[in-house]
Amino acid sequence: MEDDPQRGAGALPVDEDGVPSLGRGLARLAERAVRCAPDSCGATTTAVTDEEPEPCTAATHPDLSALVAAQLASGEGPVPAALDTGRPAGSDDLLHDHRWPAYRARALDAGLRSSTTLVFHRDTLDLALTVYGFRPGCLDEACRGAAGELGDLAATTLVRDRRYREALAEVEQLDTALRRRPVVDQARGIVMYVLGCDADDALALLRRHSQRTNRKLSELAADVVDTRGRGLERTLMTLGSPDGARAVR
Repeated sequence: MEDDPQRGAGALPVDEDGVPSLGRGLARLAERAVRCAPDSCGATTTAVTDEEPEPCTAATHPDLSALVAAQLASGEGPVPAALDTGRPAGSDDLLHDHRWPAYRARALDAGLRSSTTLVFHRDTLDLALTVYGFRPGCLDEACRGAAGELGDLAATTLVRDRRYREALAEVEQLDTALRRRPVVDQARGIVMYVLGCDADDALALLRRHSQRTNRKLSELAADVVDTRGRGLERTLMTLGSPDGARAVR
């Protein structure tokens, strides 16, 4: 799939609602990393954030995805090492590298001889980009530099688009609150009229009844408006304090 020239090389793929997608962005990064290293056989990306309980990963091949999953589960291998130290990790030739026995055995069994993991830190995001090769030394200095620039740009973009997603969620919450506010205000007015209390006491009573019945305040308020408060007088009076709820008018 070709990049959208209007979005630019650093932009992430988006969902149907136009919101950038972390998973698809990681997959695109892995695909681009392979292009930076013609001698490589595949790549993986792993993102760790404070907001997510589990790392998010993507790979250009299912075997590589399983290899990363095994590293994260055991804590052994170049990906965990790079994420833990914040420094690049890897092996020029696994036949002569015995630092990670379990990873080494699994990688050699898959025909892999080398790998290089670059790590990038932005805000609450740690991003690991790994390129693998069937031959020793899959990344020369030129390819390493290109992959580094690509990963650096991707990390910045991931954080930017994550903030964008969070901002959209906050806007949605505010919009929902604004849409619910009128019905809550109407219900508060009804309670004020029925019980003869002030606005603060009326809202406190509605909230108390919402908690007691385990219902959302907006849903309870809608029922009060629909019924004009009929049938709630006794319940609301029992919830009110002597100063906040007086005799029914």
